[in-house]
Amino acid sequence: MNVNKLSPDVLKTKQHFEILDGLRGIAAISVVVFHFMEIVYSDYSKNFIGHGFLAVDFFFCLSGFVIAYAYDNRIVKMGVREFFISRVIRLHPLVVMGSVLGLLGFLWNPFGLSPQVLGFTQVAVIFLSSIFLIPLPIMPDRYFNLFSFNAPAWSLFWEYVANIFYAFVLYKISRRYLVILAVIAAAALSFVAYRAGNLMGGWGKDSFWDGSARIAWSFLAGIIIFRFNLIIKNRLGFIGTGILLMSAILMPYIKLNWLAELLVVLVYFPLIISLGAGAHLTPALKKVCVFSGQISYPLYMTHYVAMWIFANYYTSHKPGTTELSLVIIGGTILLIGFAYLVMVLYDIPVRKYLTARRK
Repeated sequence: MNVNKLSPDVLKTKQHFEILDGLRGIAAISVVVFHFMEIVYSDYSKNFIGHGFLAVDFFFCLSGFVIAYAYDNRIVKMGVREFFISRVIRLHPLVVMGSVLGLLGFLWNPFGLSPQVLGFTQVAVIFLSSIFLIPLPIMPDRYFNLFSFNAPAWSLFWEYVANIFYAFVLYKISRRYLVILAVIAAAALSFVAYRAGNLMGGWGKDSFWDGSARIAWSFLAGIIIFRFNLIIKNRLGFIGTGILLMSAILMPYIKLNWLAELLVVLVYFPLIISLGAGAHLTPALKKVCVFSGQISYPLYMTHYVAMWIFANYYTSHKPGTTELSLVIIGGTILLIGFAYLVMVLYDIPVRKYLTARRK
């Protein structure tokens, strides 16, 4: 479809579910704290936020719901090309920024531990693969992450894959076939959880295909919530739904851990999204939810450079519990502030510029 013939209403972003935006921010902050803590405690069962990685599955489910809500009734009018342009404008500026920060963090090491020795060509190839979201798990120093310079980009890779499937298949299939696909995805996710003993795969070379199972179920579940109007009216509000979300992220490890994680992703997260979409937001918390939602994606995509620096600091300085607590709390606050600056000074202006050029 010719972009010049598109009306402003077709390209206009729909009103947000503000409580869901707030929950997205809680999930993003949880990921940051989890990444700090996994450097300190490699045994996740000893980590108070050892299930923080499940926030990614919450993101995937929320994404399915939001994409269906935003595009189901207008993707035909706007066309697949314009859908992809919309998604690239929304997502890719921060993919680029996260890659640049990762490169700078790799080249500059303030705590004296030498990074893996790489030639200019290797560094350039890794950087370009990060910018264009081409998985390249070749760095042992980075635990063979799919994206060595910005590890969280693995979930953006699968997000793009899900968006491609949505544009060519999912938006136009019937609810019946959508459910069939979801059942198959749930079976695949169950197999992954049982085989691995957890649901934290997808980010590295050895667990690459686990990511497909994680995105498949959660993204489809989000679409189903919207298509079947499974929105539960309630009075939990932002605080109540936030407590429900944190209960999953902070749950302790048990003997049947794989089953607990599976049930959280299969049932509990879709339930929270159904409740969050139907909850009433008090005016006093509206600004908190809006800010939380705005900051979530910039925080998620820019924080990991600090994790490699923190890992070097932790290895070289061996900080005590008090110092460590101050560093993690202060570091999280600083990363939120930095993400805000990135959003205001880079992400929003770039997206506005690209949107203006598009129109």
